[in-house]
Amino acid sequence: ALKEVIHSLDIQGMRHMKYSYYPGCTLRNKAKDLDRYARASAEALGFTLEELEDWQCCGGVYPLGADEIASKLPSVRALNAASEKGQDLVAVCSACYHVLKRVNDDMKNVPDIQTRANNYMALEQPYIGQTQVLHFLEVLRDRVGFDNLKKAVVNPLTGRKIGAYYGCLLRRPSSVMAFDDPENPTILEDFIRALGATPVVYPYRNECCGGYISLKEPNLAASMCDTITASAAGFEADCLVTACPLCKYN
Repeated sequence: ALKEVIHSLDIQGMRHMKYSYYPGCTLRNKAKDLDRYARASAEALGFTLEELEDWQCCGGVYPLGADEIASKLPSVRALNAASEKGQDLVAVCSACYHVLKRVNDDMKNVPDIQTRANNYMALEQPYIGQTQVLHFLEVLRDRVGFDNLKKAVVNPLTGRKIGAYYGCLLRRPSSVMAFDDPENPTILEDFIRALGATPVVYPYRNECCGGYISLKEPNLAASMCDTITASAAGFEADCLVTACPLCKYN
């Protein structure tokens, strides 16, 4: 658990930094531990995750209909709430991060969606995509720095061989997400190194786990997950780390 390996570290420019925080539904039930450890780790590293008031479910899936607006409004409300606080918006769940960031891109670059969303919400000041959406890992990499994170570790995971599992939602579409190299990401491996373990790079680390078909086609999803875990085991990984609680659950 992260709270067991990270202690307080005064990082220049991070102390008392506050981010708006969108936990999302999964971190309220199947992934309560991830929510708890993210908050504790943030405080240990000198920043605070301030949960948005009255946030709503993002839907979990980015709506692909060009004229779809209703299912994007919860994300717009969260983005605007962060904007009103003058804060960046942080998500820990990769699905929430994916939806929030793509809706934010719509509000920046798609005039029809921007106009209709603002007309519906009747905001005092129109929201036009000014909030920066960050995954928790991006805060660790770009704001805290993995070198500083490494200095904060008190019980390094020395000797552990850990496979990073990225899945689909963090990296695609790369033109919008701009999270890491879409074909050869390294952020999770760098995170694993900072905690003192050895990252294991294996062939299926970027493949889909079948998350969105797990209810309709459970046998197919199970086969996809078996392929991923067998690939990691074949390269001598002790365990897997994933940024997505839905992937972990699946």
